[in-house]
Amino acid sequence: MERSGSPEAQNIEAELIRMLAQQGRLTLIPLAVALCMVATFAADSLPQWIWGGWLALAMLLLVFRTQIFMRLPYYPALTDHKKLQLASWVSVCNGVVHGMPLLAFNYFSELERAVVTMILMGTSSITVATTAGYKPIILAYTLPTLGLASVVWGLHGWQPVFDWPSVAGALLIICYLPLLIKLAGNGFSIFERSYRERLAQSAVNLQLQSVLEQAESASSAKTRFLASASHDLRQPIHALSLFGTALSKRPLDDEARDIVGHMETALGALASQLDSLLDISKLDAGVVTINRQTFNLLDMAERLQIEFGPAAEEKGLSIWLDCYVDVFVDTDEILFERILRNLLSNAIKYTKAGKIMLSINAEDEVVTVSVVDSGRGIPKAEQQRVFEEFYQLENPERDRRKGLGLGLAIVKRLVKLLNIQFSLYSVPNDGTRVSLTLPISAAAPQAPQLKPKVISSWNNLRILVVDDEMEVGLGMQALLETFGATVDIADSTASALKAALTEKPDILLADFRLRGEDNGIETIRNLRAIYPKLPAILISGDTAPDRLREANEAGIKLLHKPVAAPVLEDAIAVACNLAVTE
Repeated sequence: MERSGSPEAQNIEAELIRMLAQQGRLTLIPLAVALCMVATFAADSLPQWIWGGWLALAMLLLVFRTQIFMRLPYYPALTDHKKLQLASWVSVCNGVVHGMPLLAFNYFSELERAVVTMILMGTSSITVATTAGYKPIILAYTLPTLGLASVVWGLHGWQPVFDWPSVAGALLIICYLPLLIKLAGNGFSIFERSYRERLAQSAVNLQLQSVLEQAESASSAKTRFLASASHDLRQPIHALSLFGTALSKRPLDDEARDIVGHMETALGALASQLDSLLDISKLDAGVVTINRQTFNLLDMAERLQIEFGPAAEEKGLSIWLDCYVDVFVDTDEILFERILRNLLSNAIKYTKAGKIMLSINAEDEVVTVSVVDSGRGIPKAEQQRVFEEFYQLENPERDRRKGLGLGLAIVKRLVKLLNIQFSLYSVPNDGTRVSLTLPISAAAPQAPQLKPKVISSWNNLRILVVDDEMEVGLGMQALLETFGATVDIADSTASALKAALTEKPDILLADFRLRGEDNGIETIRNLRAIYPKLPAILISGDTAPDRLREANEAGIKLLHKPVAAPVLEDAIAVACNLAVTE
């Protein structure tokens, strides 16, 4: 053991004490049985009070030793070194008592002498095993037992007539004793080494835990930053979109209408990139609902081939469809189509010449949908990294026309969400194949749901808009008034209550994040306390996962800024029951 005063030695002593406490109870029954056997031998030739008194004393000390060992860690007044000294003295007492039957050596038969000696050798071996070979305890027990055994066997062999078997027995014990002590030393060395390795492993685990916590903290900080940046960007973009749409509904000359069209196109492109951030946040927040339904993969593939054809042709590429039969699957059609859209978009982006193939291969009870390109391929070292957020191959200049690097990150999350088997095979300069495997459905597809069509009842509609950004409120007012609605504006829950008490609104449009601790959910709850059946919609630019979960748990319809005018119009119509079926 290390120097007693060193911190490492103290730690090893504390660990040894814990081990002695755990092992202490294990030896009680085996040693008790062995002591009873020795007492049985003594009962044939010694008075009852002698062997009975010895057995009672031995049992008492055995129980005492067990209790002391089990309570060693809980003696606050003693240092660890003193606790081990106490354990050694208790072992001395037990060794002396266990060796006492050897004093009646001449009263035993040859067989009984051999059995008693074997019992003492066994108990000594048990002591080595249960104390991790700690030498002070080993010597404290073995010297009064095996040491005395070697002496009595030697004396019996020399007196009165030389007895070679007895002398041989004494020599055997003398040889066994140092061997046992040597083995004890080796055992304790293993114990020390194991303890140091566990300390080292524990230190590594702590470092890994610290690194993991730092990574999680950095990830949370990134999420908060993106959510905050997304919210702050969405506010003015939402206002611009509302004013732009309101402007487009007014009489304009051709040149002005062309300018408005370009403005809306630019805003749409920016909104699309922000929506990619929103998709990541929704998936991380676990608020994306899976709407499983049976649909035809061939119909989806043909639709995507037509949709992505022009983008491919602009680069001199072609999109081939390798499927000629209907194949039905049961999964979320919208989310699955989003996966294929991202994969096709990525394939077109990174392919300079050749073709893109969308294949559907049905075999047995599963179907494999693959997107194969003849592009530059992905190096093996990069094949995991391309699924990370914001990571793009060969875009160090961060050209916004190449996207944000979120497409495959979204694919990775959607594949996991839909429980679809996913594989990627790519060779540099020889293209990439991405495959999705899912079960074939035997059920027929459901009839498509009819889209609601808004009827002309906006002129009687009073809308209360709550947003702490004045420009957003004015933009909403400008747009909604073009539909014919009457619009009131408030910037907080308090001002919304005041406006609602003055004129009852038909629907409430509330921004999620208002000033301070105020928020749209509280606004809706307060107004519904007055008008319990008031329709309400949350509109937010906040994409933080915690906020998304909060809105989802509140069970209120949530739209994300910037909201396209048709989407807003349909949402209000549905909420106010202003819709009929086509």
